Amino acid sequence: MSLKNYWDSDAVKSLLAECMWADDNRVNEELKRYLAADGCELFGCFINGELAGIAGISCAAAHEVEIRHLAVQKSWRGRTLGSNMVAEIAGWERVELLRAETDQDAVGFYSKAGFEINSLGEKYPGVERFECVLHTRPVAEISGA
Repeated sequence: MSLKNYWDSDAVKSLLAECMWADDNRVNEELKRYLAADGCELFGCFINGELAGIAGISCAAAHEVEIRHLAVQKSWRGRTLGSNMVAEIAGWERVELLRAETDQDAVGFYSKAGFEINSLGEKYPGVERFECVLHTRPVAEISGA
């Protein structure tokens, strides 16, 4: 469900902060970008009326989607909620390529979800970053072969 009109911005900001490791000002600015920008969307997953997880995406190209933020409430972690959100996005008809950039902590999650993992090296001092890529359809199907 889109979070553009969701009433509890504090719950959204709390989850967004978990995957940004940023101060309140940066979290607020990122939320504003999601709410205002074309090509960016912030989705929420609700369980029993509670915002249990978020997925922030941007459409980089016609059939390419980047997962910019993905977070699950601590009480719901380990119950496949994050994997289900990724699978939902990967299953969209228009999506042929799904990308994410992450750190060492989430590489296992993306690898388990079927993403190819490539090191980007030490993008920030002392922090190795990884590009995660998932082709959602066989290459032959994408190219029309």
